[in-house]
Amino acid sequence: MASAQSEDRVNARVMALAGAPERIDMGLERMRLAMAALDLPQRQPWPVILVAGTNGKGSTVAYLESLYRQAGYRVAAYTSPHLWQFAERLRVDGSLLGEEQWLEALEQVARAAGRIPLTYFELATLAALLLVRAAAPELLVLEVGMGGRLDAVNAVDPDLSIITTVAMDHQQWLGDTREAIGVEKAGILRRGVPALYGDAKDPCATVLAAAETREAPLHWLGRDLDVDPAAQTLRMNGRLWRIPAPLWGGREQWDNLALATAATCLLRERLPAAAVEPGARWRCPPQLPGRCQRLRPWGSDGPTLWLDVAHNPQATGQLAEALRQYSGARIHALFNLLGDKDLAGCLEPLRGLVQQWFPVALPGSARARPWRELLAALDAMGLPVRVVEEGDFAASFAAARGELNAEDLLLCFGSFQVLGQLPMGLLSAAASARIPICQAG
Repeated sequence: MASAQSEDRVNARVMALAGAPERIDMGLERMRLAMAALDLPQRQPWPVILVAGTNGKGSTVAYLESLYRQAGYRVAAYTSPHLWQFAERLRVDGSLLGEEQWLEALEQVARAAGRIPLTYFELATLAALLLVRAAAPELLVLEVGMGGRLDAVNAVDPDLSIITTVAMDHQQWLGDTREAIGVEKAGILRRGVPALYGDAKDPCATVLAAAETREAPLHWLGRDLDVDPAAQTLRMNGRLWRIPAPLWGGREQWDNLALATAATCLLRERLPAAAVEPGARWRCPPQLPGRCQRLRPWGSDGPTLWLDVAHNPQATGQLAEALRQYSGARIHALFNLLGDKDLAGCLEPLRGLVQQWFPVALPGSARARPWRELLAALDAMGLPVRVVEEGDFAASFAAARGELNAEDLLLCFGSFQVLGQLPMGLLSAAASARIPICQAG
């Protein structure tokens, strides 16, 4: 079992130009200089939706992409990071671009902005913007990589901003309180540009304050719009919209879908065909590998493979809620968390749900937590640990799967790097067997 990332020429070229992706240097000055050198305008020729948030960014982008595509629009969606191949970071009309297109775009960046010390993510974003310019979509959706205020995609001016949630994560760069992190997320807000915010029950005060200070018209879930999963409806501006059920996750996915649907209403003057009731069924189903995703790669006699990149306490709490539906199932869990994550906080919601923990080593990642540190944390929390060949992923995966029956679950979670160890073919072969977790009602 080997990751496809080792054969990725585009990823290798980005690292050659910028260094390892673990290097993080926040700021917009380099991006703006490079965009000027490449003749990339801050204001794009097509509408732009900028999506930030601690959790829910990827699924909100996927819903936006599907809602607009099923309305007939050509959509470009830029996300990060990738699971297997660098090209996953950009989809145009639902498809990935070729390796040679990415390599040529990177050479354009190198020629025009070679004297600017760009980071991995800045290079990726600039190359993506060049590819988007060539593709000429009718809508561009940009997912913030980290934070918002100083993230590379914030060098592009949005026509709509979305902040999904604000929770504790990336404290080393964003601040050690939720309020400080909220300031960074709210950095994507612009004066006069409509914005959506998804923390319905516990809004972050600094997000609300930033929207008021910057005079950004804020539409807040729980105040200006509400979603009713049982009725499959979204209420906004006194109107009820019938919406399809999310294909993964729990209640939080209804919230993310509500934000995406509300976006189509707020941008109706630019893209009117999408501002209609989507109805109760997906005509263009969203795809989002690795987010509360269930597969049956071993057929009806094998366990369910459950994939989730959850890597902070809010996300693992949501994962735990979904897993409680399967109280009779045995769950074996493979995981690793990056070194800057709250390890105990992430594991605590899953206490009592996982019968065997299989910590795995990620030797190719400088940011991954050392395997023996995972062992020590599990031991300190009194959680049942299974040690397999010094955390070798393939051996641990085989051991975890070998003891489970058809009604049981094999969970892989904790980071994109963990899921990236799975072969692409395993998920491709199982795609037709994916089971929607969340149904109406």
